[in-house]
Amino acid sequence: MTALDIELQSVTKSYGALPVVRDLSLSVPRGEFLSILGPSGCGKTTTLNMIAGFATPSSGDIRIRGKSQVRVSPEHRNIGLVFQNYALFPHMTVAENVGFGLKMRKVAKDEIADRITDALDSVHLSGFADRYPRELSGGQQQRVALARAIAPRPSVLLLDEPLSNLDLKLREAMRIELKEIQAALGMTFVYVTHDQEEAMAMSDRIVVMWGGEIAQEGRPGDIYRHPKSRFVADFIGRSNLFAFSQSRLAGTGTEVLLKQAGLALISAQRQQLVGEGFVCIRPESIRIVSDAPAGAEPVNALTGRLGRIVDLGAQLELSVEIAPDLSILLVQASSEHGRLPAIGDVLQLSISAEDVRLLPG
Repeated sequence: MTALDIELQSVTKSYGALPVVRDLSLSVPRGEFLSILGPSGCGKTTTLNMIAGFATPSSGDIRIRGKSQVRVSPEHRNIGLVFQNYALFPHMTVAENVGFGLKMRKVAKDEIADRITDALDSVHLSGFADRYPRELSGGQQQRVALARAIAPRPSVLLLDEPLSNLDLKLREAMRIELKEIQAALGMTFVYVTHDQEEAMAMSDRIVVMWGGEIAQEGRPGDIYRHPKSRFVADFIGRSNLFAFSQSRLAGTGTEVLLKQAGLALISAQRQQLVGEGFVCIRPESIRIVSDAPAGAEPVNALTGRLGRIVDLGAQLELSVEIAPDLSILLVQASSEHGRLPAIGDVLQLSISAEDVRLLPG
């Protein structure tokens, strides 16, 4: 038996002459929490719908546990589904909601009761079987929807932005719960979202989509630290993105000349790009020189005037003008500052060469 739960092989989906998903190939190992991440219109929901069977590929194959599903109807794919709208029956108890799909499948009554108990236990709702949806919080309703999806014991669970209707605090709590539930079940989760923080917090692997294609895939930290394109760098987290006009190999790295300011920066990447490109610098990678460790030699030293400071409590967000009409954003822990700098202060900045990422134009 294959160790892969899902395989998409050169899958394309077009509506008329418009391709929405283009020649997409993807493998999902058993037990992985995979997030498909991207902005609206990138093809992520269409991809999920094709896995679920709600949309048919224009070409290519979709396999679940080694078997082609292209001609298999959604109800016969042994897939669980959780959507934005929980779609709980208001006149049914929690237990009746969870058992509804099992009843439709004509599972034996004794087994239905056991499965309802197991499903509610797995989502930490063992004492809620007799309650009605109106008596539950939003997070509890979401967990009932999750229990209903896992009660039939599907091969994989597909989740389409299931936390988007929750408030921020509840969303953050549910991220942790979802990951813990998935790990305890050992089930493959494919999670579609436009929220990069959700994907970063829960996923074993992230697939970033753009224009119907995979822009980059990998572990969350790897994608954040090593984006391969301007789009990924801009979409995942916050970045300073500066165009450069020239590059040349210099020592063990590469020197680039910023197009707008004429400033030179050194990157540890030894990669001379042809033509123009972009520099990516994460805000937390920039240091104020006075805060640098004693004896440290400034690298990529910049001087600028503080134009804006936002006190976020635990963090300070500073915008420093390093050239006319060119500012760089840095984020620092508030605990690192004995005194807040003032607007107009001149700051000395440094950036490690390892934190200067070169991207193609």
